Amino acid sequence: MNPTLLLADDDEMIVDVLKDQLEYEGFTVLTAHDGEAALALARNASPDLVLLDVMMPKMQGWEVCRILRGESNVPIIMLTARGAELDRVLGLELGADDYVVKPFSFRELLARVRSNLRRMAMAAPAAPEDDGRIRLGDLTIDRKRHQIFRQDEETALSQKEYDLFMALLDAEGAVVKRGDLLDQVWGVDWIGDTRTLDVHIRWLRTKLEADPANAVLILTVRGVGYRLVSAHEVEA
Repeated sequence: MNPTLLLADDDEMIVDVLKDQLEYEGFTVLTAHDGEAALALARNASPDLVLLDVMMPKMQGWEVCRILRGESNVPIIMLTARGAELDRVLGLELGADDYVVKPFSFRELLARVRSNLRRMAMAAPAAPEDDGRIRLGDLTIDRKRHQIFRQDEETALSQKEYDLFMALLDAEGAVVKRGDLLDQVWGVDWIGDTRTLDVHIRWLRTKLEADPANAVLILTVRGVGYRLVSAHEVEA
């Protein structure tokens, strides 16, 4: 089955052109021209990936992104005409997986769409031990079902957040260098702001730590990278 994309932009000409190009590449494309319509379509149609313009009537893309991320781990790529670092960081802090700055080439957009879909498809973890559940403090990680629970309530993570957590978990308490995390989660061919990693770490702490400002699970090793404490450390 062809992947379904939701394309939301208030510029109808851009939507028409991109829709034709994406459909030619084999995607099924749903479209919306305002934020409220985009949010409704995302909830009702459950697309495989969302392309979301920042500036839209009725509800801005930032707000749509924030709401969707609280409800789903669907990959979200922000389309923005503003290339300022603050705008890019804001999108990532609200849960976006990626961003493309207008004007962009279709080749670049297509590569990012395929990359994010590929990561979603490849996220299935290695064969788990026993029932696949791992306990880490008040977290329960179900690798078989691709779920993480905090105090027995499921925590909604974006695909990048989940991949990042698993990369740290698989290190079994060891420090993982920043460059290695970027390669593992975003790919060796990824080109972008390295602060993306810090933003996603902050989001993980917000969702998984009891006190995000004083993290005890996801630790920063200054000048090197990050590490996730081991189950043995939590029990000690």
